[in-house]
Amino acid sequence: MDHGEDVKIFEISGKLDRMADGIDVVREKQEEMADNISKIKTAIYSPDQGLYARIRELEQWKETHSRIMWLVITSLVGLSTATVWRFMNDVIGG
Repeated sequence: MDHGEDVKIFEISGKLDRMADGIDVVREKQEEMADNISKIKTAIYSPDQGLYARIRELEQWKETHSRIMWLVITSLVGLSTATVWRFMNDVIGG
């Protein structure tokens, strides 16, 4: 082999080494990304503390408090009506 071929082989070898290093970096990033996706999946779908579980709890809380608010408002309207009725009866009747 002459010197020119040795240089070309050395250049090709260097380029292959850089390509292998690049592939290793891509592989590491892919593993990191897969780990992150797994964590996101757990954060969303976990039955006890996941996003869907939290939303379900908030919806239940909202429904319960909505019922309580209707009960309170209905009671206040009833008490107000009874008070006005009693006042009107005292004024007119009495």
